[in-house]
Amino acid sequence: MVEQAMILPPPDRRISVAAPWSGFLSHKWFILVVVVLLGLGVWQSARTILGPAMVVDQVKRGRLVETVVASGHVETPFRVEIGSQLTGTVQDVLVQQGEKVTKGQPLISLESRELKASVVQTQGAVAQAEARIRQIEELTRPSADEALTQAKATLLNAQQTYDRTAQLEHNGYATRAALDDAQKTLDVARAQMRSAQFQVYTASPGGSDYVMAQTLLNQARANLDTAESRLDYATITAPRDGVLITRSVERGTVVQPGKTLLVLAPAGDAQLVLQIDERNLGKIALEQKALASADAYPDRRFAAEITYINPGIDISRASVEVKLTVADPPDYLRQDMTVSVDIEVAAKDDALVLPVRSVHDALSGAPWVLGIRNGRASQRPVRIGLRGNSHIEITDGLAAGDVAIPQSSGVLTGQRVRPVLP
Repeated sequence: MVEQAMILPPPDRRISVAAPWSGFLSHKWFILVVVVLLGLGVWQSARTILGPAMVVDQVKRGRLVETVVASGHVETPFRVEIGSQLTGTVQDVLVQQGEKVTKGQPLISLESRELKASVVQTQGAVAQAEARIRQIEELTRPSADEALTQAKATLLNAQQTYDRTAQLEHNGYATRAALDDAQKTLDVARAQMRSAQFQVYTASPGGSDYVMAQTLLNQARANLDTAESRLDYATITAPRDGVLITRSVERGTVVQPGKTLLVLAPAGDAQLVLQIDERNLGKIALEQKALASADAYPDRRFAAEITYINPGIDISRASVEVKLTVADPPDYLRQDMTVSVDIEVAAKDDALVLPVRSVHDALSGAPWVLGIRNGRASQRPVRIGLRGNSHIEITDGLAAGDVAIPQSSGVLTGQRVRPVLP
């Protein structure tokens, strides 16, 4: 057997040739990573040495206004409670709650048939009394005057007859019986004269008949006035201009005197009623100016002035009631509307001011700020003056340009910080 040798092909040899720039790229990325790491190390070292950057507040000079802020509600200086002056049934309610009314405008009408009948009855009594006066003036008095004239003539004739008879009897030409008859006639004439005079007097102003008739007329007129007044009471009217803020009556309701049916807020100056913390009592005074805004219209402000400070303190709320007058109330202001008021209690120009947020223990007797000294937070005591809504006056302990760290920063005393002005 002949062995045949198998000839195999030579193995495949591939030569790997590296690009000349691949090493350069690896070296570049290595350098970049090293630079970044070195930068982070430097930044961390600087941060550790110099402390974190911190936004600070700077003491500046400017105008500072101190205000007392309080909330309250709108109220008229007084309110008018409207009710009925007699007992009756409501026939109609002529107005609605919130409606503006004018003085004399009808508000409520009551059933008035009986009242009208009473007026008619008293009108008849007045007419009857007036007729009696006219009767005296047109008939009784003229008749009495005529009777008096006739009585005077009769008396004069009787007096002359008596005088002649007396002279004749004295001379012996007349008898004693004739003189007695003349005397009797004279006495009767005198009695008739006195009676006529009395009739004239009683029928004259000041006489008994005339006075009685006049008294009856006055009584009838008084009764008529009463009846007409009660009829007027059946229509309840507005006592003055204003706005009806409460209505507690409907048609068919039986009303009685003393029961409030409507409440009227008179037109005119509006009043703001506030409750101010008693700690601010020493800051407020009469005639201080204020700016107010209704919670429903926060962007609209109007002027007010303190006109009343309650002398007592509400012990349950530790507050004092203060009232402010609004001389020119805006149209949108409504009764019992909630308002916010800023009362200007003091103001100062060119004051050293610092935001309130950087003052610690401002309400205590030892306020202080966290300043920066030699790159570290340092506690510095200060004295404060006026206190505004966002800024506070520094009267001692800091100068213009000094900085303070806000309370919300969380920085501790002695900690390194780097100040950054906003």
